[in-house]
Amino acid sequence: MRCDEQRLTVHELRFAHESSFGHELRQGRMKKENFMAQFISAAEAVRLIRDGDCLIYNNFLGMNNAEQLSIALNERFEAEGHPKDLTLYCTAGLGGWLSGQPCEKIVPLGGVKTVIMSHYGSMPDTAKMILENKIEAYNLPFGVMSHAVRAGAAGHPYYISDAGLNLFVDPKYKGYQLNEQSKQELVEEIVIDGKRRLKYATPRPDVALLKGSSADAFGNISWEDEPVIGDALSIAQLVKRCGGKVIVQVKRKLDHPRRPTEVVIPSVLVDYICVCPEQDQIQGIKGTDPRYAGDVPMTDEQLETYVRENAKNDPKDLAKQLIAKRAAKELKPGHVVNIGVGAPEFVAVEAAKSGMLSKVALTVEAGSMKGLPAGGFAFGAAMGAQACCTTAEQFDLYDGGGLDICFIGALEIDGEGNVNGHYHPKKLSGIGGFINITQFTHKVVFCTTFSAGGLEIEDSEDGLTIVKEGKFLKFAEHVTALSFSAQNAHDNKQEVTYVTERCVFKLGEKGLVLTEVRKGVDVKKQILDLLPFKVDVAEDLLVY
Repeated sequence: MRCDEQRLTVHELRFAHESSFGHELRQGRMKKENFMAQFISAAEAVRLIRDGDCLIYNNFLGMNNAEQLSIALNERFEAEGHPKDLTLYCTAGLGGWLSGQPCEKIVPLGGVKTVIMSHYGSMPDTAKMILENKIEAYNLPFGVMSHAVRAGAAGHPYYISDAGLNLFVDPKYKGYQLNEQSKQELVEEIVIDGKRRLKYATPRPDVALLKGSSADAFGNISWEDEPVIGDALSIAQLVKRCGGKVIVQVKRKLDHPRRPTEVVIPSVLVDYICVCPEQDQIQGIKGTDPRYAGDVPMTDEQLETYVRENAKNDPKDLAKQLIAKRAAKELKPGHVVNIGVGAPEFVAVEAAKSGMLSKVALTVEAGSMKGLPAGGFAFGAAMGAQACCTTAEQFDLYDGGGLDICFIGALEIDGEGNVNGHYHPKKLSGIGGFINITQFTHKVVFCTTFSAGGLEIEDSEDGLTIVKEGKFLKFAEHVTALSFSAQNAHDNKQEVTYVTERCVFKLGEKGLVLTEVRKGVDVKKQILDLLPFKVDVAEDLLVY
């Protein structure tokens, strides 16, 4: 028998088995007690949530949003005023990006007492309430929270890491407590073998609100439509260990079993399943894009062609495009790369335009490997990804120094080279994966405009023209919060570059060094005179 004939026969046998299995279920020949999970409506599911419960989510911004469960929760609270005094725990952040979105709506409605997350940029209503001291809130590194969930699932009361040392989460700063209401001690200093480390508390959630794609005949949950896996299994394990309830919404119920390797959450860890045919793949984007789910494989060459044919040259994105074009020159064949949110998103586009995409491995902390990372509402997904691991596994790679280079944004930069990437009294983004990525990567490239709030530029063959300077300079005498430490970088022997639309700085022994300036820019008037600190200028200053 030829290989292709044998393979066909196997598929035919599986189809026959599934059809027979489904027939037996429909005929009632298999007993209900064989199934662990109960199928209920979203409205019924949220009635299981009690006042004071800690809800844990698997969201990565717009990915994995249990949107229909959130809508049902909001409706119950609006009708009854319960459940109240909730704690929301999410290793990334609840998606939406726009005000009034379902997953965070329970916060401004008044049903939430405490939020513990790594990212608040996609939660504008919550971020506003935190800055106004209306809600208890904490900000911890994404990778740490992911690993803490896994540690908690294994029965450990805490997780020990170097991530965050000498940064805002370090107990000597207590910057993770985001306002006056936030007094819980979630991080402690610990000394092991004479070395300072950080001890993070593991969570104890009561209810998991999760989203998968399908529930099979046994109640096993698969993820075939989803762009990322997140930490779904660890979350379910943790909640069950804590004696809580695992509730999963899915798009469909199957009448046949999944292959064991296709199952993300086994039925023994699932209490309730809500079938929601209307659920979208990504919050804010209708329907399902098979390219993000991997149903339409795309080669690097096809992705490069796609970008060239579909890239938009929006004038408002000119500064980000120029930053990305210069930043992408730092890529070298063989690099394993992380692409951050914001201006760094454009680096992926430049890599594709230049033909570099096939020579590097672009990754996102959500778990994707290779392919083209998406931007906007779909950030975290990747078109044409070749593999996807769990979030904790991705951060194992990052924390272990597996990244050659990363491209990441910045809110503030000071003269020493320190960076604030997550907090300002008027803007709370949240740290996200920033710390785990920048603290352990060999080469760090910060991508930011020189100023913000109305910056207008023009670019031509004659060079860059700054038509109007932004109201807010991105460079400060002292950063408001310490997301990245120049001293840590020196100690770790990292190479650090700061790319703006008009110039490039490198981290030198004493701080920032101006190494490159874009053609058409007045070095004195449009760079040095605007900085609130002095910087060294390289003798071989490059004009590009």
